[in-house]
Amino acid sequence: MTTTQLALQISLFGLALWLGLYLIARDVGSLRLWLAGLGLVTYAIGLALDILSLYARSGERSLTLLIWQRLFVFFPAAFWISLLAYLIPGEQALHERLQQHPRPTAVLLIATLFFMLGITFLLFPFSWLPRTLVLLGIGCDLLLLGVVIAVMDAFDQGEALLPHFLRSLDYAFFTTLLFGGQVVLVMAYGIGVTYSLLLLLLTTIAAAVLLQTFADPFHAFFDRVAFFNTPRLRQERSHLRAQSDALTRADDTLQLDKLDSDTFTRYTRQALSQMGNLPHLARSPLTRLPLVVHRLQQNGQPTDTLTRAGELRLVLTESIERLKPPGEVAFGTTDEWRHYNALHFPYVRGLKPYSRRLVPGEEETAVLPILDWFRTQVPQRTLYNWQNAAAALVARDLRERSRRVGVNGR
Repeated sequence: MTTTQLALQISLFGLALWLGLYLIARDVGSLRLWLAGLGLVTYAIGLALDILSLYARSGERSLTLLIWQRLFVFFPAAFWISLLAYLIPGEQALHERLQQHPRPTAVLLIATLFFMLGITFLLFPFSWLPRTLVLLGIGCDLLLLGVVIAVMDAFDQGEALLPHFLRSLDYAFFTTLLFGGQVVLVMAYGIGVTYSLLLLLLTTIAAAVLLQTFADPFHAFFDRVAFFNTPRLRQERSHLRAQSDALTRADDTLQLDKLDSDTFTRYTRQALSQMGNLPHLARSPLTRLPLVVHRLQQNGQPTDTLTRAGELRLVLTESIERLKPPGEVAFGTTDEWRHYNALHFPYVRGLKPYSRRLVPGEEETAVLPILDWFRTQVPQRTLYNWQNAAAALVARDLRERSRRVGVNGR
């Protein structure tokens, strides 16, 4: 292998690993990001094994690495097929995707075709097509697919992708350059390219990328150790990290008053599901609702990211309370209660009716009949449908209240 080919493969290893971990870290609760991210991560591992197999000290070790490499090269195909099945389960879903994301979906399908073509060339190689070139081509397809998934996710969440994406990329690049560059210098001016130094270089790149992409969880862990006796300081530092993350995701070009009903309802549904997690709620585009900003200004409060998220949570709670049927009764099981019950107890009260583990507050005697009703009378799919219908009502209420604020504010 030439020096140029080795440099290209190592660079592609770092890029694929970074993008895969970046996608997972964007939202650890998103299945599509996990599938896309794991596809890239397993490809990066397979590429690293391929590089190491060429410099192994013995034929036996080289053969072992090649066997594992073949497994890790084909894992991405399994993850991406699963991802396509998840994103586009049928013809109707494909039509909807093409309407929502026409260009990204077209690129996704075309890149998938080239990716599967590359896998075919690995299974049935041609003498005129170098295997290294095929691996690099597959990597480029995967990188393109990963970027498309990131674009789709940012669009669906109402977020800006580029600032968050570039910040993660340049942090990872310079961290890798700082530590991995030292190993490269030893190779260039020392003992040359060896199996041990390549292994050290690849693990250094992996560690640098991992520390950058999951910097917030690592910082939270270190804070728990360093500030174990000052919880207020830990909380304030956590809020600062959440605010910094939300700022890089904020899409200032998004005009909430010009969104169609379906998109606004989708953002409302997402915000409702994040009411129990203030840092995640801070990413919602609804934090810039005129109603939220007006209330903060009226009360003389700052309009920073986390304060707006807290006010949005209050606004959502008020809209949910408007769904409650009139009367003094706190809980009912008739049809007129279904929208209120579907949002109030899971999102405002924080109950998890289908979880086997009790969360704080669920051991209260007054809550047990409510949990029992959910578990015995309301299937999970039914609750999901009720929540979607209720979210549409909340979205309509938010728009009406925001319009009134806009009219009165003129």
